[in-house]
Amino acid sequence: MRVFLRLLTVAVFLFSGNLLIPAQEIGKVPIGMAQVMSGGNGDDKNKKSDKKDESAKPTETATGEIKDPLVTLLIKKGLLNETEGKMLGGGSPAEQRDRLANLLLQKGLITVAELDAIRVIQPPATTEAVNVSSLKANNETAVKTAAASVNVNSVAAQTAPAVIPAIAPIRVLQLEGAKRDGLIPDLKLGSGAKVKFYGFYKTSLVWDSSNPPGNDFPLPGFLQDSGPDGAPEFHLKTRAFRFGANFEWLDPSPKLTVTGKVEIDFEGDFTRSNNRNISSIRSSQPSLRLAWVRIDKTFDDKRAAYVLFGQDWTPFGSSTVPNTIETTGFHLAYGNIYERAPQVRTGVNFLLSKNRNVRFQPEFALVLPFFGNTPSNPADQLGLGERQGVDSNRPELQGRFVLQFQLDKAAGVAPAQLIASWTEGKRRAIVTRANVPAAFLSAFPNGAEVESERYGYTGEFQLPTRWFTLIGKYYNGADLRAYFGGQLFSVFNDTAGLTGTASATSIDGSSTVVFGFDGTRAVVAPQRSVRGQGGFINFGLPLSRLFGADPKGRNAGWTAYLHYGYDEAFARDVRRLGAGRGKSDVFMANLQYKMNAFITFAYEASYFRTRASNQAGALPLFRGIPSRETHNIRSEFATIFNF
Repeated sequence: MRVFLRLLTVAVFLFSGNLLIPAQEIGKVPIGMAQVMSGGNGDDKNKKSDKKDESAKPTETATGEIKDPLVTLLIKKGLLNETEGKMLGGGSPAEQRDRLANLLLQKGLITVAELDAIRVIQPPATTEAVNVSSLKANNETAVKTAAASVNVNSVAAQTAPAVIPAIAPIRVLQLEGAKRDGLIPDLKLGSGAKVKFYGFYKTSLVWDSSNPPGNDFPLPGFLQDSGPDGAPEFHLKTRAFRFGANFEWLDPSPKLTVTGKVEIDFEGDFTRSNNRNISSIRSSQPSLRLAWVRIDKTFDDKRAAYVLFGQDWTPFGSSTVPNTIETTGFHLAYGNIYERAPQVRTGVNFLLSKNRNVRFQPEFALVLPFFGNTPSNPADQLGLGERQGVDSNRPELQGRFVLQFQLDKAAGVAPAQLIASWTEGKRRAIVTRANVPAAFLSAFPNGAEVESERYGYTGEFQLPTRWFTLIGKYYNGADLRAYFGGQLFSVFNDTAGLTGTASATSIDGSSTVVFGFDGTRAVVAPQRSVRGQGGFINFGLPLSRLFGADPKGRNAGWTAYLHYGYDEAFARDVRRLGAGRGKSDVFMANLQYKMNAFITFAYEASYFRTRASNQAGALPLFRGIPSRETHNIRSEFATIFNF
């Protein structure tokens, strides 16, 4: 804690313009260093005075003695060592200032923006240089004059009054390229990597009026009957703990930037072992969310490119996500498609106009093809349950186009982005000889295979302004189960026109393949992807900014959100599949209060609804009664701790 307070003291002292070093130590600071602190470079009159009194220069002697009392003070406080202090001597005050500032930047005590800010601050034209000899004659007067110079220049350095930021979208896509040496680290590794940690912990009290599956997040209705009263439930959820780290490695090339990210959370599975089988509900296991390395190459001030290797949000469907308190399911099957997957992705970004920061970035990715299948043995999820994608013997192809511009030039407003994305992939279901029905064994003596296709496209927008932030997404595609769309349906066997059908289980146990006769010819029934569409619109209001709250006051952190999401599977495909549910939607509102940089309180009320597909025959059951729709009124109060 002492070291932290010392670091904070020196950073504020040097770059906020307020003298926090005790007065008895300020008096030891020569005028040359006072000008360094105030950002001034001196004038001819001051240079003349320096020639008359060399003792005022913050330099080192020929024997390496450090004569600058500020540097000596920083060494005494443990912020610099003697070797670093000796490196700061010599040259003009401005040069010394830059050396000191760069050294503090390397130590992570200041940011790149703060470094740039002190390099451009100039003393006002009305400020007169203080004669060095007056410091000897009257030390108290000189100290007051130096302090006044610092305060005047600090005021001049303020470019605008502080404002409450507008609401920024959850995922503002990176189009500017990674900034070299832009990471202010919490830790430096021996390999030269810089590391910055982050995360949050959320505690939620949740009540559902109907939750038949028993999860602590909402799922679409008609997955099963609910019992006589709809299965209302109360949950106290504490597994929303996320921890991550950003990395940067400095490459010798000044135009190459290497960054990385690793992120885990505890919203995965639960342990089942002898010492956890009874208390497994409090023993959630960590799971990998993100893990990638990215290389950025800058060509000039208008062009840059990157390549990314690892697990990240997919280009298809994941660019725009709503601001909701419930993030475990994240409104899956209610209009919010998204996914994180292993991939290799590349993109090129272009600065089209500096006015309003207009940028364009096309991207292309090779993604691991997976379809969210449920294997016959849940323990074989990787080896069996996800093999239909990789059995296609090709990657999934995805792309994204992003157009960025500054819609509102007001302070604290993020850029707007228009996004289009697409995906195309294949799956292959294999039936071994042992599972081929006897009537078809002669036609398929070595087993059988059947393929199906996944495709999809989206149109998305993120429009922040000082008054509100509007984001939304529309998607359309087929076999969107893995992206939590299309009511979580995947494929169906098209047996139209076939006779004498018989079914067999695929090699992974996650799907059924149908054999039949097309006339006299034995065939495998085609598997058709269930088509679907959906989307959402999310409307955010920066209440504190709208009502003119004090940016530094306790009422600066109020925001509110309204949301509607919708997802459906096409009725004609659902009828062929023989399923009951057809579409789901959600209405949501939440109010958030950010008490400070670390703690946020939030309340969210949602109405989830699922409707049965239009089909002849019996309706699915809800509360034991054939019903056309289910509904769930959900309330969630959360406390979120950020770090």
